[in-house]
Amino acid sequence: MITEYTKNDISKILYVINDAALIYKGIIPDNCWHNPYMSKQKLMIEFTKGVRMFGYAKNNKLVGVMGIQELNNITLIRHAYTLTHYQGTGVGGSLLKYLFEINQSTCLLVGTWRKATWAIQFYEKFGFILQTKKKTVQLLKKYWSIPLKQINNSVVLQK
Repeated sequence: MITEYTKNDISKILYVINDAALIYKGIIPDNCWHNPYMSKQKLMIEFTKGVRMFGYAKNNKLVGVMGIQELNNITLIRHAYTLTHYQGTGVGGSLLKYLFEINQSTCLLVGTWRKATWAIQFYEKFGFILQTKKKTVQLLKKYWSIPLKQINNSVVLQK
């Protein structure tokens, strides 16, 4: 079941994000890795910036999350994570399809780590197109607030 989660659910959301993000350790540059991967303060800031978080629950347990952030004529997919044990079971695909249904913009963008090939392939399977490095840098600087070291190690896909 997919529902919207709020600031009141922050500990559940963080549990999913920080469990799922363990897959990035050793894949992304060490200077971009944090433990925990996302802090409570950072997630609170994301909510303040208008990120809406949706979650997939199985047997009343939150097992996947995916957010959106609507900015003018585009929508960013933000913070898409599935608990390690549930990865590859269709949770992410279900969340993404749900976001397609509620999306009001004509353009969807998602950013991920360049070396997270599994994530890139996931989005491509759903019709996203990997942008060039030049276009990626332009989009990341325009729509995301991330440090240069992260920009240099990221890609953007568009649908």
